Amino acid sequence: MTTSTRSGLAGHELIKGRAAGDDLLMLVDPDCDVPLTAADIAAACDRRGGIGASGLVRVVRTASLPGAERFAEAVPEAEWFMDHYSADGTVAETTPSAVLLLAQTLIAESLAVILEGASVTIGTRGGARTATRIGDLWAVDMGPARLPLRPETPSGAAEADDDWPGWDTAVVVPGLDGPRAGLSVTMPGAADTHVVIALADAAELDAAGPEGAIGPGGAVRYEPEPSGPVALDAVVPLGEEADPASGEPIGVARMRALGRSAGDAPSTGMSCCAAAAALREWEGEGAPESYRMLVPGGEVGVHAGGAGAAPGGSIILTGLASLIARVTVL
Repeated sequence: MTTSTRSGLAGHELIKGRAAGDDLLMLVDPDCDVPLTAADIAAACDRRGGIGASGLVRVVRTASLPGAERFAEAVPEAEWFMDHYSADGTVAETTPSAVLLLAQTLIAESLAVILEGASVTIGTRGGARTATRIGDLWAVDMGPARLPLRPETPSGAAEADDDWPGWDTAVVVPGLDGPRAGLSVTMPGAADTHVVIALADAAELDAAGPEGAIGPGGAVRYEPEPSGPVALDAVVPLGEEADPASGEPIGVARMRALGRSAGDAPSTGMSCCAAAAALREWEGEGAPESYRMLVPGGEVGVHAGGAGAAPGGSIILTGLASLIARVTVL
């Protein structure tokens, strides 16, 4: 397939992939030879005039990426780096979907041998991330979730008392009646604080945040007003089911990434991580450690053991990464 985006990417092949509810364009550029500009990226990601995607990832050797010299020395096992950009051409946060697609691209392009059960370390601007191959799926360790506005003891541990209501922000969302209780969650490498709200059913989820309501100038309101950029996520808990292999309980929820205050598309994968951490916090003692998150276009698994109630535990997202098209830019 060929397409014209009238950009400096002319003559180069882009691979389109989908993972964790997101779609990205992958540019295989091991030696960092392609002079990318924000305009080039925005043109390629434009859903009307270009190919269309929520962002672009340059697959590049860490040693070849300008500015990554110190990272290459500190993490020599990270041969490959995720040079990730949002659809508007700005530098993007570290998202699980991008990590999964980069790992899948390494295999598809014969850039690395990653056997069943083996892992690959990938460099990102948020630090090193490890992706493990599990059959047709990938599991990526996104690091620990934090609840920045939850009370802490002097030692820094989360305060476990009945005075903590489980939320820290009141959110007024267009399409929903009245303010909703939101919980702030931060993830390593994320540019935003995620504010997660729980909704009653699928009808509320569909009604929440119509187009244009969340971004700059939108009608969504927070109390207290956040000090930095925010990604708003909505989740509908659907109960629990038993893991077929272990019999352990798995939480099930439907989730939507409603939008970012910065304006560009939110990462559904990162939002799933934040939503799972919020669910575990809300459910308290005895909550499942793993969740099946149903998102538009598919589902992902999130292991949130240790999130919230026991700070320091990593969030691990598991999902399918599919490469669906190769496009030569005219």
